[in-house]
Amino acid sequence: MSAEVLEHIEDYPDEGVGVYISGLYMDGARWDRDLQVISDQFPAKMQETMPVVWFIPKMDYKPDPEEYQAPLYKTSKRAGVLSTTGQSTNYVLNVQIPSKEPPSFWVQRAAALLSMLND
Repeated sequence: MSAEVLEHIEDYPDEGVGVYISGLYMDGARWDRDLQVISDQFPAKMQETMPVVWFIPKMDYKPDPEEYQAPLYKTSKRAGVLSTTGQSTNYVLNVQIPSKEPPSFWVQRAAALLSMLND
């Protein structure tokens, strides 16, 4: 999956492919809207809202090893029951996010995307 960030939606995607998703949160990091990369979270701010993300389906997709593959979870608990596929029922997919840091930096911080918060 590739994610391109858009601030204003006025029409369908240019290529007519994919879907816009809004309402996601970033946990353990934040999206820097000026630099268009994942960045350290602000002090005392656990989750940040994400801008609208454009998901574009790709055949035989190969992730960019320089970008962070952020896991997207349904809830902020990040726990689920293992399904018959071996995946957690709370896990959705990885979202490719541009970064100035190596991906391992964000793995150590447990940065992830969430579709809802459990407050």
